[in-house]
Amino acid sequence: MRILSRQFLVFSLFPAFLLLGTAQAEGQDAHAHMDMPAQAPHSAVPASRWSDPASWPDGKVPGAGDAVTIARDKNIVLDVSPPALRSLTINGKLSFADDRDTELKTEWIYLAGGELDIGSEARPFTRQATITLTDTIPDEDINTMGDRGIMMLNGTLELHGDRTNTWTKLARTAKAGSTKIEVLDASGWRKGDQIVLASTDFDPHQAERRAVAAVSGNTLTLDKPLDYMHYGEITYGVDERGEVGLLTRNIRVQASEDAERSYFGGHIMAMPGSQVHISGAELYRMGQNMHLARYPMHWHVLGEGKGQYIQNSSIHDTYSRCVTVHGTNNVRVENNVTFNTVGHCFFLEDAVEHGNQFVHNLGILTKCHPDGKPCVPTDLTLAHQSPAGQHAKDILIPSDNTASTFWITNPDNTYVGNVAAGSEAIGFWFALPQHPTGAFLDKEGSDRIWPRRTKIREFRGNTAHSNFDGVMFDRGPAPDGTFNVGGAGHISYADPTDTKSQVVVSAIDDYTAYKNRNGAIWSRGEAHLYRNMKLADNAIGFTHASGGAGLGPYTSRVIDSLFVGESGNIGNPATPAEVAYGRSLPKETADFPIRGYEYYDYLHEVVNTTFVNYQPNATRDAGAISYLLFTSFGMSTENSVKGLKFINSKPVDFPAVQSRWASDFGGRAAYRSAAFHDLDGSVGGVPGAYIVIDNGIASNEKNCEMKASWGAAVCKGDMGRLSIDDTKVFPEFVTGPATEPVVLQREGKRYEYNGETTIPSGAEIRVATARDKLSLSLREMDKGSWVIFELPGFASALGGTPQASLEALRAANTTSYFKDDKGLWAKVVVEDPTPRGPIVVQVGKLRAQATIEVSRHASVATAAPDDAGRRE
Repeated sequence: MRILSRQFLVFSLFPAFLLLGTAQAEGQDAHAHMDMPAQAPHSAVPASRWSDPASWPDGKVPGAGDAVTIARDKNIVLDVSPPALRSLTINGKLSFADDRDTELKTEWIYLAGGELDIGSEARPFTRQATITLTDTIPDEDINTMGDRGIMMLNGTLELHGDRTNTWTKLARTAKAGSTKIEVLDASGWRKGDQIVLASTDFDPHQAERRAVAAVSGNTLTLDKPLDYMHYGEITYGVDERGEVGLLTRNIRVQASEDAERSYFGGHIMAMPGSQVHISGAELYRMGQNMHLARYPMHWHVLGEGKGQYIQNSSIHDTYSRCVTVHGTNNVRVENNVTFNTVGHCFFLEDAVEHGNQFVHNLGILTKCHPDGKPCVPTDLTLAHQSPAGQHAKDILIPSDNTASTFWITNPDNTYVGNVAAGSEAIGFWFALPQHPTGAFLDKEGSDRIWPRRTKIREFRGNTAHSNFDGVMFDRGPAPDGTFNVGGAGHISYADPTDTKSQVVVSAIDDYTAYKNRNGAIWSRGEAHLYRNMKLADNAIGFTHASGGAGLGPYTSRVIDSLFVGESGNIGNPATPAEVAYGRSLPKETADFPIRGYEYYDYLHEVVNTTFVNYQPNATRDAGAISYLLFTSFGMSTENSVKGLKFINSKPVDFPAVQSRWASDFGGRAAYRSAAFHDLDGSVGGVPGAYIVIDNGIASNEKNCEMKASWGAAVCKGDMGRLSIDDTKVFPEFVTGPATEPVVLQREGKRYEYNGETTIPSGAEIRVATARDKLSLSLREMDKGSWVIFELPGFASALGGTPQASLEALRAANTTSYFKDDKGLWAKVVVEDPTPRGPIVVQVGKLRAQATIEVSRHASVATAAPDDAGRRE
C-alpha cells in the first residue's frame, strides 16, 4: 500500500489556519482544492427504502459492484443487506432500519455533506448493524482522504448502539485455569459476548480474550479456562483489581478479513465541517499500518469540536492507533475500551489541541508493531539508551517504537479515570514539544503556543499498570518527531508566552500505578505536585528530574501518598528465578534493587507519605527512599522529607555503585554525595538532620550516626554544597582518571572531587591538587555556616579578609584567609543566604552564597566572576 508522506499531508490536507482560542475550522477556504459540499436538509426529506426501486433515479436497486450515490434530495433507509458495493457516496442521508439485522459491504463510504445514521442519541439502535470495508480496488484516494474508510467532508456520522456498560473490574481474583470470573458489574452483558481480561502482572501480553458462555448476575462463565491468574483485590490500600473490557457491540465497523494479512484496515476520518457522534460501536480491524492520517477514529483539523464524541465503544485488533484528535478542540472521548492496538493509542497529534476530554477509557495491550516484533525503545535503561529505534523503517513516527496508550502533546486537556492497562512501552506519555509540530510547525500563531509552559488542565484518578513506564512526563518530540531522554522539562506559567509571569503549579491527583517493569513515574519539570498517589509492585516508584532549578517553588512535591514494594499480588511466576522467589519480578535479573521514591536533581519534597514492604531479602536489595542509580547530575541538600511512615521497610538505601543498575551514571560525583533533609526526624529519628551517603567527607562519626545497612549516615548540623570552579569544568560522562584531579581529605578519609559534593558546616577539608587556581563556593547553607580549607602550596586569595593566624581565621565570622609557610588556609562563610553570587551550576543558574578565589601565585591573576559566573 502507498505510504503517504508527511509533506503531502501537510500541503494537501491541512488548512492554513491555526487553532488558537476559539478559532474555527474554515473548511471552505482551507480546502479550496476540494469539492466542499453543503449539508443537505435531511430531516425535511421523506424517507424511502433501499429495497424500493422507486428510491433510485434509474428505478433499479443497487447491485453487486455498483458505485452508489445517495443524492442530496434522498433520505434512504437501509432495510436489506445489499451485495458488496463498489463504493457509497452519501450527499443526502442513509439510515439503518431498526427492525432487522443488516450488513453493508463497500470499498468506502464518502459523506460529502451527507449523513449516515445508525440509531440516535434518543433511540439507540437495538439490532445488529455491520459495515464492512473491503479493499478489492487498492490505492484509491478519495478527495485526499485515502481508501477503505468512512470519510467525511462536511458530513455527519451518527452511530448509537445499545451498550453503555463497557468495562468493569474483577470482584475477586480469577485463578489460572478458571472458567468462571466474578466482576463488579456485568449488567447488560450477554451470552456470546467477547470480553478481554487485562494483565495484572508485569507482562502486558497476559491479557486474555474470552467469549462469555453464560451470565448469572455478576458471574461470567467463559468459553475456555484462563491461562493466567488475574488479580482482583485491593492490596495494602492499592486497587489492583484487574479490568475486564467488553469488546462486543451491536454496531460494528470493520475491515474485511484480508486486513489481518495486510495490516491495512479501515478508518474513520472527519474533515472540517463534519459532525461525529459515536456511542456503543465496535471498531475492528481498523487503522492502516504505516499510513499517516488513517486511524480507526480520527478528527482531522476541525477546529472547534464541542459536542462531538466517541463513547461506550470498543476499538480492538487494529493496526494504527485508536482515537486521534488532530487540530481539534473540546471533543469527548469517554468510556471506551481498546485492545491489541498498534502505536500510540489515544493520540493528540500536533500539540495545538486543547479542551479535549479523555474520561474513563481503558486501554489494554498497546504494541509497537502489528506482527509481534518487539519494540526498539529509547529510554534510560542500559539496553535501550540508543535512539536507533526512532529511525526504524517499520514505524509511523519515531516515538512509535516506544508506544504509549495515551500520547499527550498539550497539557491543556482533561484526563480523568483512564486506565493504561498494559503497553509494551509507556502508559501515559506527556510528550510535550516546545511549539506545535506537524501541520502546525512554523504556522502563524504557533510561536504563541508553549506546551511546556502550559498548566495541566486536569489529570486525576488515572491508573497505569503492566507497562514498562507508567507515566512518562519528559522526552517531548523535536519538530522532526525524534526525541532524546532529557531536556524537555515542563514548567507552567500563568501566561505561557511570558516567563516573567507567575509560575503556577501543575498537579497530578489520585494516580495509581502497579506492576510497571521500570517506573511508575518518570517526570521532568518544575512545580509539579503529586497528591494521593498509590504505587505498588513497580521496579521504581517515582523519579523526577529538574526542568530548571530555582524557577518554581519546588521541582516536585509528593504528598499524602502510598508506596508499596511488594503487595499481595504475586503475579504469575514463570522463570526459574521467579518460581524460586515465589512471585513475578519486574526485571529479568532477579536481584534488581527495588525502591519506592528516588530523589534526582534539585528541589523535591515528600510529605505525609507511607512506605510498605521495602525490605531487603536474600534475592534482592530494597529501600523506601533512594537516589537515581547512579546519577551524575543535580544533587541538592534542600531535598526534604516530613511526616513519613515505614512499615516493614528499610527507610533508606544508597547501594554501592554497580554499573549494571545504572541509569545516567557518568563522570560526575553526584550520587557519591547524595543527601536529603529529614525535617521532622521521621526517617532517621533526629529532627532537622540530614541523611547523607556515607562517603567520609559529608559524614563523620562525631556528628553522624552511621547506618551501614542504608549505606548512609544521619548527620546533625547544617549541610550544603561545595563547588570548585564552574561545574562545566568537570566532564559529565568521561571515564578514567581525571585530568589534574582535586582530592578532598577529611579526618583521614579521601574523596576525589568531580563536580560538586555535599559538605557540612564546620568541616575542615584539605585540598590536594596540581591546579594553579581554584574558586571555592558554598551554596544551600544557612547564614553563618562555614567550611575551612587547607590548601598546601597555594599562596594568595581574592574575595576574603586576611587573618594574622590560624586561630584568628577559625574565629572569623566573614570569609577570610591565612597564609603560612606551608600554604594557604581559607574560611568560606555564608554571610547572606540569598546573594547574587556567581553561577556555579548551569541548570536553573544556581548561584553561590559565598566564594573565595585562591592561587599558587603571589597574587590572584583571575578577575572576580561576573554576574553570569564567567571568569576572564
